Amino acid sequence: MSKSIKTLLAISLVAFVAACAQQEEEVVYVEPVATVEPEPTYNKY
Repeated sequence: MSKSIKTLLAISLVAFVAACAQQEEEVVYVEPVATVEPEPTYNKY
């Protein structure tokens, strides 16, 4: 095989291994913020 074919094959192999390697997934837990509103108070004079 020619040198260029070997180089192309090597680059393809590296790209394939990198793509198929097990990647760690970043898990983000988002908790909804509970909005607590005070009940309206009416001042009676």
